[in-house]
Amino acid sequence: MENLLRSKEYWQVVNEGIKEPAAGEQLSTVELNSLEDSKLNDLKAKNYLFSSIVKVILKTITKKNTAKEIWDSMKLKFHGSARVKKVQLQTLRGNYELLEMKEEDTITDYFGRVMVVTNAMRSCGEDLTDVQTVEKILRTLTAKFNYVVC
Repeated sequence: MENLLRSKEYWQVVNEGIKEPAAGEQLSTVELNSLEDSKLNDLKAKNYLFSSIVKVILKTITKKNTAKEIWDSMKLKFHGSARVKKVQLQTLRGNYELLEMKEEDTITDYFGRVMVVTNAMRSCGEDLTDVQTVEKILRTLTAKFNYVVC
């Protein structure tokens, strides 16, 4: 999500927020235009954030006024502690070790299952190389693929 917001040039407004003027402060025309641009960019960033968030979670953040508030709320909600990530990684490692191709699986389906677990492990901080993933796949293919493995 951060990459999308950076590519659309809205990351600054999400990261830093909108600099509201102090009460009673007079703004020049340039400053007023800049503030209006920031508010427009904030609305566009909020639109991207709303469109990428699941509807169940969307209900919890609709009362947030700015993209920065939404981003900070989501970061807090989904950041997770190191302990939670360790437990997730342990579970994923167990799933990875138990992966084997079933007789009824197509090679594409099996690759897909392996890649889902592998990508989840990588997102939790595991250093898996492509070579390790290919070795895992070759080790766990069914007997009809033995000639390919050799």
